[in-house]
Amino acid sequence: MSDEENDIILSELDDDELVQQMHDDLYDGLKEEIEEAVNILLERGWQPYDILTKALVGGMTIVGIDFRDGILFVPEVLMAANAMKGGMAILKPLLAETGAPRIGKMVIGTVKGDIHDIGKNLVSMMMEGAGFEVVDLGINNAVEAYMEALEAEQADILGMSALLTTTMPYMKVVIDTLVAQGKRDDYIVLVGGAPLNEEFGKAIGADAYCRDAAVAVETAKEFMARKHNQLAAG
Repeated sequence: MSDEENDIILSELDDDELVQQMHDDLYDGLKEEIEEAVNILLERGWQPYDILTKALVGGMTIVGIDFRDGILFVPEVLMAANAMKGGMAILKPLLAETGAPRIGKMVIGTVKGDIHDIGKNLVSMMMEGAGFEVVDLGINNAVEAYMEALEAEQADILGMSALLTTTMPYMKVVIDTLVAQGKRDDYIVLVGGAPLNEEFGKAIGADAYCRDAAVAVETAKEFMARKHNQLAAG
Protein backbone atom coordinates (compact mmCIF):
# COMPACT_ATOMS: atom_id res chain seq x y z
CA MET A 1 0.00 0.00 0.00
CA SER A 2 1.14 3.47 -0.81
CA ASP A 3 1.76 6.05 1.89
CA GLU A 4 -0.05 8.66 -0.18
CA GLU A 5 -3.44 9.53 1.19
CA ASN A 6 -5.08 9.83 -2.20
CA ASP A 7 -4.54 6.16 -2.94
CA ILE A 8 -7.73 5.10 -1.23
CA ILE A 9 -8.67 1.48 -1.98
CA LEU A 10 -12.47 1.57 -1.73
CA SER A 11 -12.79 -2.17 -1.12
CA GLU A 12 -10.55 -1.91 1.96
CA LEU A 13 -12.80 0.61 3.73
CA ASP A 14 -15.39 -0.63 6.19
CA ASP A 15 -19.04 0.17 5.46
CA ASP A 16 -19.19 3.43 7.41
CA GLU A 17 -15.95 4.70 5.93
CA LEU A 18 -17.08 3.72 2.45
CA VAL A 19 -20.37 5.61 2.77
CA GLN A 20 -18.45 8.65 4.01
CA GLN A 21 -16.05 8.33 1.08
CA MET A 22 -19.03 8.15 -1.30
CA HIS A 23 -20.32 11.43 0.10
CA ASP A 24 -16.92 12.98 -0.65
CA ASP A 25 -16.73 11.41 -4.11
CA LEU A 26 -20.23 12.62 -4.99
CA TYR A 27 -19.28 16.09 -3.84
CA ASP A 28 -16.26 15.94 -6.15
CA GLY A 29 -18.28 14.51 -9.05
CA LEU A 30 -16.30 11.26 -9.32
CA LYS A 31 -18.63 8.99 -11.29
CA GLU A 32 -16.41 5.90 -11.65
CA GLU A 33 -15.64 5.84 -7.93
CA ILE A 34 -19.35 6.06 -7.11
CA GLU A 35 -20.15 3.18 -9.47
CA GLU A 36 -17.38 1.06 -7.93
CA ALA A 37 -18.54 1.84 -4.39
CA VAL A 38 -22.17 0.99 -5.19
CA ASN A 39 -21.07 -2.40 -6.52
CA ILE A 40 -18.91 -3.04 -3.44
CA LEU A 41 -21.86 -2.34 -1.10
CA LEU A 42 -24.11 -4.62 -3.18
CA GLU A 43 -21.52 -7.39 -2.93
CA ARG A 44 -21.49 -6.88 0.83
CA GLY A 45 -25.19 -7.57 0.93
CA TRP A 46 -26.52 -4.01 1.25
CA GLN A 47 -30.11 -3.47 0.14
CA PRO A 48 -30.37 -1.21 -2.94
CA TYR A 49 -32.72 1.14 -1.07
CA ASP A 50 -30.20 1.57 1.77
CA ILE A 51 -27.43 2.39 -0.69
CA LEU A 52 -29.71 4.93 -2.37
CA THR A 53 -30.75 6.68 0.83
CA LYS A 54 -27.65 6.47 3.01
CA ALA A 55 -24.88 6.84 0.44
CA LEU A 56 -26.31 8.63 -2.60
CA VAL A 57 -29.16 10.75 -1.23
CA GLY A 58 -27.09 11.45 1.88
CA GLY A 59 -24.27 12.76 -0.28
CA MET A 60 -26.50 14.80 -2.60
CA THR A 61 -28.16 16.41 0.42
CA ILE A 62 -24.79 17.92 1.35
CA VAL A 63 -24.34 19.07 -2.27
CA GLY A 64 -27.81 20.64 -2.19
CA ILE A 65 -27.14 22.54 1.02
CA ASP A 66 -23.83 23.92 -0.25
CA PHE A 67 -25.44 24.86 -3.57
CA ARG A 68 -28.19 26.72 -1.71
CA ASP A 69 -25.61 28.49 0.44
CA GLY A 70 -23.49 29.57 -2.53
CA ILE A 71 -20.50 27.33 -1.71
CA LEU A 72 -21.02 25.15 -4.80
CA PHE A 73 -22.08 26.41 -8.23
CA VAL A 74 -24.03 24.98 -11.17
CA PRO A 75 -21.10 23.22 -12.95
CA GLU A 76 -20.06 21.45 -9.74
CA VAL A 77 -23.63 20.42 -8.97
CA LEU A 78 -24.03 19.04 -12.49
CA MET A 79 -20.87 16.96 -11.99
CA ALA A 80 -22.16 15.65 -8.65
CA ALA A 81 -25.52 14.84 -10.24
CA ASN A 82 -23.77 13.02 -13.08
CA ALA A 83 -21.85 10.90 -10.55
CA MET A 84 -25.14 10.21 -8.77
CA LYS A 85 -26.67 9.08 -12.07
CA GLY A 86 -23.86 6.55 -12.48
CA GLY A 87 -24.79 4.99 -9.15
CA MET A 88 -28.52 5.21 -9.90
CA ALA A 89 -28.09 3.37 -13.21
CA ILE A 90 -26.86 0.34 -11.25
CA LEU A 91 -29.53 0.60 -8.54
CA LYS A 92 -32.63 1.42 -10.62
CA PRO A 93 -33.36 -2.09 -11.95
CA LEU A 94 -32.67 -3.55 -8.49
CA LEU A 95 -34.96 -1.02 -6.80
CA ALA A 96 -37.73 -1.90 -9.26
CA GLU A 97 -37.35 -5.59 -8.37
CA THR A 98 -37.51 -5.00 -4.63
CA GLY A 99 -40.45 -2.58 -4.88
CA ALA A 100 -38.59 -0.01 -2.78
CA PRO A 101 -40.67 2.84 -1.40
CA ARG A 102 -40.37 6.07 -3.36
CA ILE A 103 -40.77 9.55 -2.01
CA GLY A 104 -42.83 10.67 -4.97
CA LYS A 105 -42.98 11.05 -8.73
CA MET A 106 -42.52 14.31 -10.62
CA VAL A 107 -43.34 15.30 -14.18
CA ILE A 108 -41.26 18.31 -15.19
CA GLY A 109 -40.86 20.36 -18.35
CA THR A 110 -40.22 23.82 -19.75
CA VAL A 111 -43.43 25.49 -20.97
CA LYS A 112 -44.57 26.07 -24.55
CA GLY A 113 -42.52 28.63 -26.46
CA ASP A 114 -39.53 28.29 -24.14
CA ILE A 115 -36.42 26.29 -25.01
CA HIS A 116 -34.32 26.95 -21.91
CA ASP A 117 -33.49 23.88 -19.89
CA ILE A 118 -30.40 24.30 -17.70
CA GLY A 119 -32.43 25.20 -14.60
CA LYS A 120 -34.96 22.47 -15.32
CA ASN A 121 -32.22 19.88 -15.84
CA LEU A 122 -30.67 20.86 -12.55
CA VAL A 123 -34.00 20.46 -10.74
CA SER A 124 -34.49 17.03 -12.39
CA MET A 125 -31.06 15.85 -11.28
CA MET A 126 -31.39 17.20 -7.75
CA MET A 127 -34.87 15.66 -7.39
CA GLU A 128 -33.52 12.29 -8.52
CA GLY A 129 -30.65 12.79 -6.13
CA ALA A 130 -33.18 13.21 -3.33
CA GLY A 131 -34.88 9.93 -4.19
CA PHE A 132 -37.76 11.16 -6.36
CA GLU A 133 -38.70 9.50 -9.62
CA VAL A 134 -38.54 12.15 -12.36
CA VAL A 135 -40.12 12.16 -15.81
CA ASP A 136 -38.52 14.99 -17.82
CA LEU A 137 -40.62 16.17 -20.76
CA GLY A 138 -37.88 18.48 -22.05
CA ILE A 139 -38.63 21.89 -23.58
CA ASN A 140 -41.51 23.67 -25.32
CA ASN A 141 -44.38 21.71 -23.74
CA ALA A 142 -47.99 22.41 -24.60
CA VAL A 143 -50.70 21.85 -22.01
CA GLU A 144 -51.65 18.50 -23.60
CA ALA A 145 -48.14 17.13 -23.04
CA TYR A 146 -48.32 17.91 -19.32
CA MET A 147 -51.83 16.45 -18.97
CA GLU A 148 -50.97 13.21 -20.77
CA ALA A 149 -47.78 12.69 -18.75
CA LEU A 150 -49.43 13.42 -15.39
CA GLU A 151 -52.14 10.88 -16.17
CA ALA A 152 -49.90 8.22 -17.70
CA GLU A 153 -47.21 8.43 -15.03
CA GLN A 154 -49.60 8.79 -12.06
CA ALA A 155 -47.41 11.64 -10.89
CA ASP A 156 -47.58 13.41 -7.55
CA ILE A 157 -45.88 16.62 -8.64
CA LEU A 158 -45.96 18.85 -11.71
CA GLY A 159 -42.92 21.06 -12.21
CA MET A 160 -42.98 23.86 -14.78
CA SER A 161 -40.09 26.07 -15.78
CA ALA A 162 -39.85 29.29 -17.84
CA LEU A 163 -36.99 31.68 -18.52
CA LEU A 164 -38.79 34.16 -20.78
CA THR A 165 -41.30 36.67 -19.42
CA THR A 166 -43.37 36.02 -22.55
CA THR A 167 -43.79 32.31 -21.74
CA MET A 168 -44.53 32.72 -18.02
CA PRO A 169 -48.30 33.20 -18.52
CA TYR A 170 -48.51 29.77 -20.15
CA MET A 171 -48.07 28.25 -16.69
CA LYS A 172 -51.48 29.67 -15.80
CA VAL A 173 -52.98 28.03 -18.91
CA VAL A 174 -51.79 24.64 -17.64
CA ILE A 175 -53.04 25.22 -14.08
CA ASP A 176 -56.39 26.56 -15.34
CA THR A 177 -56.77 23.42 -17.47
CA LEU A 178 -56.17 21.24 -14.40
CA VAL A 179 -58.84 23.25 -12.55
CA ALA A 180 -61.29 22.98 -15.46
CA GLN A 181 -60.82 19.21 -15.57
CA GLY A 182 -61.32 18.90 -11.80
CA LYS A 183 -57.78 17.55 -11.35
CA ARG A 184 -56.04 20.50 -9.71
CA ASP A 185 -56.05 18.92 -6.24
CA ASP A 186 -54.52 15.70 -7.55
CA TYR A 187 -51.11 17.29 -8.04
CA ILE A 188 -48.58 19.46 -6.25
CA VAL A 189 -47.68 22.21 -8.73
CA LEU A 190 -44.22 23.79 -8.42
CA VAL A 191 -43.01 26.56 -10.73
CA GLY A 192 -39.60 28.11 -11.25
CA GLY A 193 -37.39 30.15 -13.55
CA ALA A 194 -35.40 33.36 -13.44
CA PRO A 195 -38.19 35.91 -14.14
CA LEU A 196 -40.69 34.36 -11.70
CA ASN A 197 -41.27 35.30 -8.09
CA GLU A 198 -43.47 34.23 -5.21
CA GLU A 199 -46.24 36.69 -6.09
CA PHE A 200 -46.47 35.31 -9.61
CA GLY A 201 -46.62 31.74 -8.29
CA LYS A 202 -49.53 32.67 -6.01
CA ALA A 203 -51.30 34.66 -8.73
CA ILE A 204 -51.40 31.73 -11.17
CA GLY A 205 -52.47 29.23 -8.51
CA ALA A 206 -49.29 27.19 -8.12
CA ASP A 207 -48.58 25.48 -4.79
CA ALA A 208 -45.14 27.05 -4.59
CA TYR A 209 -42.53 29.06 -6.45
CA CYS A 210 -39.05 27.55 -6.15
CA ARG A 211 -36.10 29.94 -6.39
CA ASP A 212 -33.61 27.23 -7.32
CA ALA A 213 -33.10 23.46 -7.50
CA ALA A 214 -32.22 23.11 -3.81
CA VAL A 215 -35.41 24.92 -2.80
CA ALA A 216 -37.42 22.77 -5.24
CA VAL A 217 -36.21 19.60 -3.50
CA GLU A 218 -36.96 20.92 -0.01
CA THR A 219 -40.40 22.15 -1.08
CA ALA A 220 -41.27 18.88 -2.81
CA LYS A 221 -40.25 16.90 0.27
CA GLU A 222 -42.40 19.08 2.55
CA PHE A 223 -45.48 18.76 0.34
CA MET A 224 -45.05 14.99 -0.06
CA ALA A 225 -44.66 14.55 3.71
CA ARG A 226 -47.89 16.50 4.18
CA LYS A 227 -49.63 14.39 1.55
CA HIS A 228 -48.49 11.13 3.18
CA ASN A 229 -49.66 12.39 6.58
CA GLN A 230 -53.07 13.29 5.19
CA LEU A 231 -53.42 9.86 3.60
CA ALA A 232 -52.41 8.20 6.85
CA ALA A 233 -54.87 10.33 8.81
CA GLY A 234 -57.63 9.85 6.26
